[in-house]
Amino acid sequence: MSQQEGCIAQHFSHYGRLTENDRRRLETLEGSSTTVGKGQILWYEGDAARDFCTLGQGWAYSFRHMEDGTRHILELFLPGDVIGLREFSFKQRLSSVAMLEAGEIRLVAYRELIALFRESTRLTSLCLAVFSYQQALLSERLAHLSRRSARQRVAYLLFEIFSRLKRNDQSLGESFRVPLSQQQMADAVGLSPVHVSRTLSAFRQEGLVKRSRGWLHLPNPVALAHEGCVSSDLHEIVEPLE
Repeated sequence: MSQQEGCIAQHFSHYGRLTENDRRRLETLEGSSTTVGKGQILWYEGDAARDFCTLGQGWAYSFRHMEDGTRHILELFLPGDVIGLREFSFKQRLSSVAMLEAGEIRLVAYRELIALFRESTRLTSLCLAVFSYQQALLSERLAHLSRRSARQRVAYLLFEIFSRLKRNDQSLGESFRVPLSQQQMADAVGLSPVHVSRTLSAFRQEGLVKRSRGWLHLPNPVALAHEGCVSSDLHEIVEPLE
């Protein structure tokens, strides 16, 4: 992400062309940055939903604690992502959000977004496009969690991370940092850490994935996508607004 461009403008630009006026309007939403630590909870499920935030640096995730004491990770948030937009019409938070690593966020009150909608129908449309993409991403993940094998789930998750990082940085190579522990990866795909470890070991032996100290190396992303039953990248079939 460009240092001169805010997270919201950069994120919205994936869904349509922004005029300079659009960019200025979006950038005025983002206030001062707040440094957050690794493991810090940004909000809990059930908290009052009054704002959303942009993730300038670091990774985060949303989660729910299940009745049996286990945790399910719902979404992963990468640098440049916008967190909490889907709760815009709700009184309470639908899930908890925590930092995977230290980072930087900027809070934006929902009332400021409402004011923006009143000023610009185009930016309202772009915001709806963001909602739609996030919903489609969750639907794809749900389909893989409910009907895919362990190998397919892990392959899909790794390829999703790769394609989203690539979307934000076209210069991204085969190696990139992923600050996910095996436990967190297991919580994201509904498996045990042991099962995830065995799957990653099998992928390493087959030359699909190499993992070392928080870094992933994908020698053949196309083969990994095939293993994960990925028919197409969602961002490649998004119809940008003119």
